[in-house]
Amino acid sequence: MGTGTRSGTEGGVSRRGFLKSSAVGGAGLVAAPLVLKGGEDAAAPLNVALIGGGTQGRVLASQAIKIPGVHFQAVCDIWSYSQRYTSRRLRAYGHEAKVYEDWRDLLTEETDLQAAIVATPDWMHAEHTIACLEAGLPVYCEKEMSNDLAQARAMVLAARRTGNLLQIGHQRRSNPRYRHAKEKLLDEAALLGRITQVYGQWNRSKWASAPHGFPKNYPIDQGTLTKYGYESPFQFRNWRWFKKYGGGPICDLGSHQIDVFGWFLGARPISVWADGGADYWDRYEWHDNVYALYRFETPAGTVRALYETFSTTSARSFYESFMGDRGTLSISENPGQCRAYAEGGLPEVDKHHAWQRWVERGYLVEVPEKNKKKEKEPKTPAEKILAMYRTPPPVAFVFNVKVEKHLHLAHLENFFDAVRGRGELTCPAEVGYETAVQVLKVHEALASQAPVAFREEDYQV
Repeated sequence: MGTGTRSGTEGGVSRRGFLKSSAVGGAGLVAAPLVLKGGEDAAAPLNVALIGGGTQGRVLASQAIKIPGVHFQAVCDIWSYSQRYTSRRLRAYGHEAKVYEDWRDLLTEETDLQAAIVATPDWMHAEHTIACLEAGLPVYCEKEMSNDLAQARAMVLAARRTGNLLQIGHQRRSNPRYRHAKEKLLDEAALLGRITQVYGQWNRSKWASAPHGFPKNYPIDQGTLTKYGYESPFQFRNWRWFKKYGGGPICDLGSHQIDVFGWFLGARPISVWADGGADYWDRYEWHDNVYALYRFETPAGTVRALYETFSTTSARSFYESFMGDRGTLSISENPGQCRAYAEGGLPEVDKHHAWQRWVERGYLVEVPEKNKKKEKEPKTPAEKILAMYRTPPPVAFVFNVKVEKHLHLAHLENFFDAVRGRGELTCPAEVGYETAVQVLKVHEALASQAPVAFREEDYQV
C-alpha cells in the first residue's frame, strides 16, 4: 500500500528525471508520452515500477513477470512488510527491484522507467496515477478507478493531457471467455433473444470479510501512517471499509460485475435504486450488504439488472447472468459457473436444437446427455396433469473457450501490448470512468432510499 499524501487532483511529478533536489508535486511541465512502436523498440525490455506492494500489487506483479520483456525495476510501499515480501518475490524471478517508501522519491530517482502499475488503496489512485502520467509513463491502475468521481475525472484529463496510456483494472474486459460471450454469443449469434433481466452477485463469507490484523513482527508505526494520511493501523489494514479510503464491497467487488452489465448490454443505466446496511460488522463504516437495482433502456426494450453483495455468506460464489426470452447466459471468472441455457420448447431444426448451428461453428459445446438431469416419465393421473404445465427443460451448453491463463494476465498483456504499439486498450480511462459513475451512484441511492437517475452530464469529462 505505497501511498503518499494528496497534492491536488491535477498534481504530481512533472517530468521523469527531475533533479533530486527539486520539489516533486504540483502541476508542471508534462513529459513527452512514451511511444514504443515497431522494430527493436517493440521487443525491447520495459522497466516497470510497482506502486503499492500489498496483496493486489503482488498478484499483478506475479502475473506481469510472465510477460516477455517486463522487468520490475522499483517497488514502493509504506509498510516494511509489503516492501520486503514483494521485493523478495520479484528477486526470486530475477527482478532486482529497488525499494522505496515514498512514490515521489521513486519517480525522482528512477529516470529510465517505461511504465507503472498502481495498486494502492482507491483514495490514492488519482495522485499516484496522475504523477506517473505526468512523468511520461503509461499506467495500469487497479480498479476502482477512485472512490471519488472528481479524482477519477482528473485521471481521465491527465491521460488526455499527457497522451499517455491509462488502463483501468477491469480485467474481465480482456478475458477471452468474456470476450467470446460478448462478441460471439450475444452480438453475433444473439442467442438470448431479447434480454429482459440481468443478475449478478459476489458474496463473501464471514471469515473472508473479517478484519485484517498484522503479521507477527511487522507492525507499522503511527508516525508513518499519519505522514501518509491514515488515522489508525486498523483503518490502514482494512481501508476498503472506510469512507475516506475506499468504497466498501459495492466498489471492491461490485465494480467488476456492474462494469460487465453495461458492457454486455451495450447501454448505460438510466437509474439505480439500492438498499442495504452496516448490519453485521460494527467496526466498519461502509455497508456490509447491498442490493442495487439498475434500469437500462435498450433498443429492444427495458432491462432490469439486480446486483447483490453480502459479507456473511459465500453461497454460490460470484457470477453474472443475462436472461432473455430465448436463453440464459451465466458467466464468471470461475469456469465452473459458465453455461448457456437455451429455453425449453424452442423449435427444432432437422431434429437438432435451434442452437445447433452455433455448436457447428465452434461457439458452444452441448452438455452430454449423461450429465443432464432427466425428467421422470409421468405415470399416475396426477403426474400427467402436472406434466401438462411443465416447461420443457432448458438445453445446457458450455463455452468453447479454453482459458489457461491467470485471470489478470490477459489484461496486463493487453496493457503492455498497447504500450508497445501492438493494439488498443480494452479498458481505457474513459471506460473506467463510466463504470465508476455507475458504481458510486449506488452510495447516493443508499443514502436517499430512492431511485437515483443518471444524467448525460454525469459521464462527461
